Amino acid sequence: MTVAWIDAGNGCAGDMLLAALVDAGADFDAITEGLAGLGVDGIRLTEQVVRRHGLRARHVVVDAPETRHARHLPEILGLISAAALPDAVKAFATKVFDRLADAEAAVHGIGRDHVHFHEVGALDAIADIVGCAVGLDALGLLAATVTVSPIAVGAGTVSAAHGRLTVPPPAVLALLTDAGAPVAAHPAARELCTPTGAALLVTLAGAYGPMPACVPVKVGVGAGTADPPGHANIVRVVVGAASEERAWVRAKMTVVETTVDDLDPRLWPEVLAALRGAGAADAWCAPVTAPKGRPGMVLTALSADDRVDGVCAAVFAHTSTLGVRLSPVERRSLPRDRVTVDYRGHEVSVKRGFLNGSVVTAQPEYEEVKAAADATGQPLRRVLEEVRAAVEA
Repeated sequence: MTVAWIDAGNGCAGDMLLAALVDAGADFDAITEGLAGLGVDGIRLTEQVVRRHGLRARHVVVDAPETRHARHLPEILGLISAAALPDAVKAFATKVFDRLADAEAAVHGIGRDHVHFHEVGALDAIADIVGCAVGLDALGLLAATVTVSPIAVGAGTVSAAHGRLTVPPPAVLALLTDAGAPVAAHPAARELCTPTGAALLVTLAGAYGPMPACVPVKVGVGAGTADPPGHANIVRVVVGAASEERAWVRAKMTVVETTVDDLDPRLWPEVLAALRGAGAADAWCAPVTAPKGRPGMVLTALSADDRVDGVCAAVFAHTSTLGVRLSPVERRSLPRDRVTVDYRGHEVSVKRGFLNGSVVTAQPEYEEVKAAADATGQPLRRVLEEVRAAVEA
């Protein structure tokens, strides 16, 4: 089974990830041909080997005509849908733009179809996203288990279509927050992660953390345009084969727990959603008998160590508790990937878990199954069964 690790410890932009994929062996000509399939004139890619802070890397330059045209999401998705590209490439690029639209809509308080994409809708960003999708497909990574390191975002300010913004820009912060992606501290007083880079990373990530147990096969190093003096402006992609010595992924985690006996029970679903939104890997509650016979709940969250503070803050903000208990634990989880099944014209994502290289569990995304059931008029149970059968076929 193929696995991959993306080192975003110095940040990430779309062209940097694209360059790293090319450096790892993705066919550059195939990427340019894929972009030509968009039917958009004027996009041209060039690549070269450069040095960043003394390290060798590959740099890809996207040359696209300047445009003042601010594209909306339906227009961009129409370009992708009509392109002569593999279905997996279209699906991934569409998900990346969907995430960008949701982030911009949340930041501006408008509907996603009304978002003006400005920078991310420019031709160079479309080329970055579609080019990365083609490169990922060429390396077999759209169906692989991909782990992303904590993501460096930088500091300071940056110029954008909405004026001067504090780093990380609102769209980047919205993308990382919605995905529960860990952020890494970095001394650079500059923007390190762009909205396009963030959207690509969180769409790819099946997990966050250090490089998983594997046998490295290919390494790609992609360079950003700048070469600052304080760090190597690069993204690394490591492609490997899953190690048979370990059937699961180990991670040091923290259990955050508290007992609450004075909260309106109607609030518990929102509490759990808030904890997951704060970065908890999982959250649940169980009924107990509290002091003086009062009914209560034990609220428990499982958190990566670098997300504990945010999870604790969410507990205090959304419940009436005055204290929490913390316990270190080790989590063992199955390597996983995500595949897409076409169910009667409707895409349904399925998360697969592997044990010693074999699929032992396949869980379709419930909301996508429900949408397919509503659209086709089929019973929800039947859609679940048929999607699982399609994955196992």
